[in-house]
Amino acid sequence: MRGTERSRRAAILPLLIRRLLLSLVTLGVLSILVFAGGQLLPGDVGRSILGPLADERSVAALNHQLGVDRPVLVQYWDWISHFVRGDMSQSYAYRSPVAPFVAAALGNSLKLAAIAFVIVVPLGIAGGVLAALKRGSVVDRTITLAGLSATVIPEFVSGIVLILLFGITIRLFPISATPPPGAGWLEQIYCLILPSLPLVFLLFGYIARMARAGTVEALDSDYARTAVLKGLPWRTVIWRHVLRNALLPTITVVASQTGYLIGGLVVIETLFHYQGIGSLIYAAARGHDFPMLEAGVLVVGAVYVVATFGADLLYTTLNPRLRRSAS
Repeated sequence: MRGTERSRRAAILPLLIRRLLLSLVTLGVLSILVFAGGQLLPGDVGRSILGPLADERSVAALNHQLGVDRPVLVQYWDWISHFVRGDMSQSYAYRSPVAPFVAAALGNSLKLAAIAFVIVVPLGIAGGVLAALKRGSVVDRTITLAGLSATVIPEFVSGIVLILLFGITIRLFPISATPPPGAGWLEQIYCLILPSLPLVFLLFGYIARMARAGTVEALDSDYARTAVLKGLPWRTVIWRHVLRNALLPTITVVASQTGYLIGGLVVIETLFHYQGIGSLIYAAARGHDFPMLEAGVLVVGAVYVVATFGADLLYTTLNPRLRRSAS
């Protein structure tokens, strides 16, 4: 048994190393794209900070002080070499280190994403599994149709409807996601429930559809039929043999949505007055605050890469077929 376990680990290790190297290459390419995109933004950094009435000499002096008049390759190397050492440079707009702003905004986005995940992942998995078990019935069609309908509704539409219904008419939840100063963690969660609901609507269809497809495939598999022929109770077949294999595709879907839930919530954060990293990146782009913009986008990319790598690790560990192919 020990030899078998060691051989399994030896088979998985090269695959995970390849995934890790690919993740590092992805981050490197992302850093180049982020920096190039920041350089291509229209407008002048000095002019954006000093305003339209500043004279050209002052604008040029500020640009020189900030170093944006240097060659592009020099600027990129200076930025990325400091970034990998944990130095995210100084914000052009606030004249202070970028890291505290990014850390605070990332923490806020992680809280909102965590609330949405806690709600939508069990709900989506339960809906998908129930639809698969009731395949072809009214329950199956209802869950599938509801998931598809919720997925195509834009988040700003569902957000506005939820604000009008639960925030203004019923007054069940606050319309601002930002808790008052000194609020406890329960009050923070309470303030984040309403802005998390549009994300639940948006992601429920994806997760339920993948959970349904995985469950249907597992139910039609040979090992499920063998378990039934052995006389195992249906509940035991579902819990021990079907669900573990059925939920494998769901892991990839959940991980792929992490980047969106962290950095793509500009509309939700604007509607609910929440200072997340999406709003921070948007404000930095509008104000030509390149260090803030580049650091924010690259941090979101790093979170996405880490989540994807974690999903690959979990998927490889739970999937025996992938372990055999790796060996």
